[in-house]
Amino acid sequence: MALVEIRNLTKHYHKGGQTIKPLDGVSLDIEQGEFVSLMGASGTGKSTLLNVVASIDLPDEGSVKIEGTEITTMSRTQLAAWRAANIGYIFQTHNLIPVLTAYENIEMPLLLLPMRKAERRRRIEVAMAAVDLLDRADHYPRQLSGGQEQRVGIARAIVANPKVVVADEPTGDLDPETSEQILGLLQRLNKQLNTTLLMVTHDVNAAAIADRQYRLVQGKLVEENSDKSIALGGTL
Repeated sequence: MALVEIRNLTKHYHKGGQTIKPLDGVSLDIEQGEFVSLMGASGTGKSTLLNVVASIDLPDEGSVKIEGTEITTMSRTQLAAWRAANIGYIFQTHNLIPVLTAYENIEMPLLLLPMRKAERRRRIEVAMAAVDLLDRADHYPRQLSGGQEQRVGIARAIVANPKVVVADEPTGDLDPETSEQILGLLQRLNKQLNTTLLMVTHDVNAAAIADRQYRLVQGKLVEENSDKSIALGGTL
């Protein structure tokens, strides 16, 4: 059984008398420890798929199971508790709280979990060490570079040891050199910590570091292959 099982996901919106369907029967399996990237033109549903997997949004049809748990049928209260323990989210714009230090920003997800202070400190120090930021624990976001802010965001995403980490354009606001460093960090986390990653990106080079690359085209998921593209729909 795959860690993430996505089956026949459909999502549609109504706009100006038209029905827009960013997801049209999307199916995908992601194994434990896999790194999967997702590309597509603006508005094709990449972030929609990411948010459904992260339990932030719900599909109109279809299902998502993570480690055997069907998340699309949970109540909002159940989802909030489940998400805190099982999903890490890396944002494009960091989303750090400016009045909190790097340490305190990373601590935020753990405050939602039943955990002793000593255990929170241990996990935060492990996460900060993983992103090479132990010497910036007491710094505020305004005292950090863009790359360091993103590292804090990554540490916050992994601190609860989630089953899946989703990343929405994690290098979109960074210069090429810093982007390369962040992508290298994501690769290292994937390989050394066996972190399961689903990353949305518009950058072909960024997508290429993943174990598998996909593209959303007119609501359908297409696997990128050196020889051909394979459309994925229905049950795998």
